[in-house]
Amino acid sequence: MVNSKLPDAIPALVDRAVQGDRRALSRLISRVEEGGSAAWSALSLIYPRTGQAQIIGVTGAPGTGKSTLVSEIAKYTRRHHPEITVGIVAVDPTSPFSGGAVLGDRIRMRDLSGDAGVFIRSMATRGSLGGLARATTDVVKILDAAGFQLVLIETVGAGQSEIDIARTADTVIVVEAPGLGDEVQAIKAGILEIADILVVNKADRDGVQSTVNALHTMIDLGKSSSTILHHGRLMTVQPTSPREERWRPPIVKTIASESKGLEELMEAIAHHRAYLGEHPDGQQRGRMRAALELETILREALFNRLLQTTSMAQLELVVDRIAAREIDPYSAAEQLLA
Repeated sequence: MVNSKLPDAIPALVDRAVQGDRRALSRLISRVEEGGSAAWSALSLIYPRTGQAQIIGVTGAPGTGKSTLVSEIAKYTRRHHPEITVGIVAVDPTSPFSGGAVLGDRIRMRDLSGDAGVFIRSMATRGSLGGLARATTDVVKILDAAGFQLVLIETVGAGQSEIDIARTADTVIVVEAPGLGDEVQAIKAGILEIADILVVNKADRDGVQSTVNALHTMIDLGKSSSTILHHGRLMTVQPTSPREERWRPPIVKTIASESKGLEELMEAIAHHRAYLGEHPDGQQRGRMRAALELETILREALFNRLLQTTSMAQLELVVDRIAAREIDPYSAAEQLLA
């Protein structure tokens, strides 16, 4: 439906990107990050080609070694399955000077740069909460359509707020490390409950067993129900599978800097992928992800439509009235929508 109105350059750019042109792929990602009608047009062309990639999210508190672990997963995959291409989306903090990504993750993954089967893209959060940049999900779609069989997403490392990854990835890996207060971190709701696999990295440190024990305790206390992110909050969903068939997050100990524990981690990832394909919970997760994505798109579209019919002067006047307590924000929103 939107094809007749596509900008001339977009269809050609999409075709070149999905055919393996890395320069076109980078340009297409940049266009999508900018947003607007051109981005939506490109994504509408790309969407029918998606759904093939395995998407793995890696999150956790800063200092747990997420970047090293992501790099090792990519290297392990390429070494043992060279036919599988890997796309990496590293969400970095926003530079206070340029507004772009602080390219720490890409620097740490520089040993992958010589592999033609690996594509790395750094993205800035640009103020987005939840550990992901606004356009991360769209960039993942592009990599999926471009034929990358494995897409790894590393979040920015903000700790408990990093729950948006639950609605983007098929498998969520939460990384912990001994000596960082993880016994307390594990008790916090949110970051633990989104985990499909728990990794205790830097397992050569003292206190690793106490961290593992704390995680086991929290798994035993929870996981009687599933959690999804809805309206920006984690909400409980009763699983469709019987209790004995529900997924219990395994705990894998790794020393990513020494490439230790990778085989066990990759086995856990494979088992979770098989579980999603065989159990109704996997289908429920996919449907919920589609619903949340549609909700996000509608929210953005409706807000943009409002901006097209309301001048900035009108908006500023309403904001001034709210600040002066002349009108409440709920009534103001109703008036603007009317």
